[in-house]
Amino acid sequence: MKITLTELATKIGAELKASNSQIITGIAPLNKANQQQISFFSSNKYRNELTKTQAAAVILTEKNQSFCKVAKLVMDNPYLGYAKAATLFNPIIPKPPKIHPSAYVSPDAILDSSVYIGPQVVIEAGAKLGKSVEIGPGCVIESNVEIGANCQLKANVTICSGTQIGQRTIIHPGAVIGSDGFGNANDNGQWIKVPQLGGVLIGNDVEIGSNTTIDKGALEDTIIANGARLDNLIQIAHNVQIGEHTAIAGCVGIAGSTFIGKNCLIGGGVGISGHLEIVDNVCVTGGSIVLRSIKKAGVYSSGTPIENNQHWHRNYLRFKQLNEMAQRLKKLELGK
Repeated sequence: MKITLTELATKIGAELKASNSQIITGIAPLNKANQQQISFFSSNKYRNELTKTQAAAVILTEKNQSFCKVAKLVMDNPYLGYAKAATLFNPIIPKPPKIHPSAYVSPDAILDSSVYIGPQVVIEAGAKLGKSVEIGPGCVIESNVEIGANCQLKANVTICSGTQIGQRTIIHPGAVIGSDGFGNANDNGQWIKVPQLGGVLIGNDVEIGSNTTIDKGALEDTIIANGARLDNLIQIAHNVQIGEHTAIAGCVGIAGSTFIGKNCLIGGGVGISGHLEIVDNVCVTGGSIVLRSIKKAGVYSSGTPIENNQHWHRNYLRFKQLNEMAQRLKKLELGK
């Protein structure tokens, strides 16, 4: 692809500050970009690279212009500009309609004529696939699954019965959507499986990372709302609800029946207990443990950051003594 700087500025919503509008052929990091590529600057730790870059132009904020010696594409959010530019240079090329001969498609499945079905795919009875759906190799689509238009399932994705997926959703390799939730009743020391009778509802424009699992609901549905972003290796238990445009990083575990609102950010490795409510616009930093509902927007953290083992061990011993120290302090205060 080739595009002029002027055209590029218009498409990404930036103000171009340059002496000419040359042809651009790609995008690269500051320290590797050449005179036919653009780059972006969004973190001060790369300022030295910004001053030395050989890029044709750099996407940056107005306040950082003075550090840049090449043409500038000025906008408030350079990372957003980078995302738009990268999309222009790496367009999604839809696959032509095809059903691979090694795939099994039930005669009772309903497939739009524009779908692509890769090798070794299994599509069971009652499944419905919309316009331009792409199913990668080794995927399993169980009975009565509905997948909306322009969805992409990469390799070895499993979609279990009772799952409905909206339009333009992307699911990466190894994800499992709609498997049974962890429902068990104890009968005098023996576990009795509780049937999981709900499903999974996934909205439009959702992206689900590799090897992430989303359990079906026990009675009602597990819900992932429009625009949500789920990273790799996330466990979402039965009846969880995740609001619109919430982003969840890798290795997060969310226990059953927890509600997470809109526009939340959940950092990597966070553990969230069950039957909680997290309101809109909450950020939980990486490695935190959430044991109570969060009812006010803001940034929340828990845990102790890493430090020298000797110091950490000393602080840990003192932590175990906190209750005793508090009681002694209370007695001293009462003595006054």
